[in-house]
Amino acid sequence: MAEIPAALVVKLRKMSSQGMMDCKKALEEANGDIDAAMAILRKKGLATLAKRAERETTQGLVVSKASPDGKTAVLASLCCETDFVSNSDDFKTVADKLAEYGMVCAKNDGIENVLETAVGGKKFRDVITELVSKTGEKTEVGDFAKFQLAGAGLICVYVHFNKKVGTMLEIAASDPKVASSEELKRSGADIAMHITATKPLALDKSGIDPKVIEQEKSIYADQMKNKPANIVDKIVEGKMKKFFEDNCLLDQKFVKDDTKTVAQVLEDAARSAGGKATIKKFVRFDVG
Repeated sequence: MAEIPAALVVKLRKMSSQGMMDCKKALEEANGDIDAAMAILRKKGLATLAKRAERETTQGLVVSKASPDGKTAVLASLCCETDFVSNSDDFKTVADKLAEYGMVCAKNDGIENVLETAVGGKKFRDVITELVSKTGEKTEVGDFAKFQLAGAGLICVYVHFNKKVGTMLEIAASDPKVASSEELKRSGADIAMHITATKPLALDKSGIDPKVIEQEKSIYADQMKNKPANIVDKIVEGKMKKFFEDNCLLDQKFVKDDTKTVAQVLEDAARSAGGKATIKKFVRFDVG
C-alpha cells in the first residue's frame, strides 16, 4: 500500500470535517483517490444511519433564519439521540447550515425538500450523512416550516436561549406603516415568546381537531355523570369555555399582562400604530 501524504489527509479532513485517522483510513482504502475516499466516508455515515434507524432522536436544536427584507423566514429543528452530541460544535454547525439550506429551499415546503436542497453542490442529506459518520448517532431534520409574506405584515421569530424550543409567527397588517411600526414589532416579538411559553394548540377553536374537542367534552361529562343532565350540560359548557381560553392563542391570557388576551394585545398595538393587524398563523417546535 502506497504511503498516504500527510497533506492529502489534511485536505480530506478540510473537505469532510472528519477526524484525521478516519480520513487516513479512507484514503488508504481508496488508494489515495480523494473523491473515492469521500465516498467511503459518506457510506460510513449511511451505514450508521441504517444501523440506528429505529433509535429515537429526542435531543437537538431549534434554529431559524430570515431574509434581509424580513419577508421570508424559516424555523427548523435538527434532532439526534443524545444531549452530548447536540451540544457539540459539529452538531451546532450543521444545525446552522440547516437554517441556511432552509432559506435556499424556502420556495418549497417540507422536510424532504430541505434534505434534497443543494448548496455549493452538496445536498443537506449529504451534510447530515457526514455528521453521522463523525458522531455515530442517528441525526435527522425533526420539523421544518417557512413563512413568506404576501402583503403588508411581519414575521416574528423567537428561539429560546437554549435552542430547545422556538416559535415563528406571521402577522398581517392593514398597511406597510403599521407593519413597520415599533409597536407592532414589539408586540409581535412578545407574542412569539408567549407562544413558546404557553404551547397553544391552535390560533382559535376552529383550528382544534374536532376529535380533541369531543374527547374533552366526554371527559368533563363523565366527571359529572351523577348530576342531572341539565346541570351537566352547563358545567361542560363552562369547562369547554375554559379549555378554549387555555389552548387557543387569541383567547389566552397574555403572559406579560394577564388582564388582556393575546388578541387584545395585538389589537392595542395596531391601533397605536394607526391601523389593524391579525395573526395569520404560527408554528412552535421543540426538542428534548
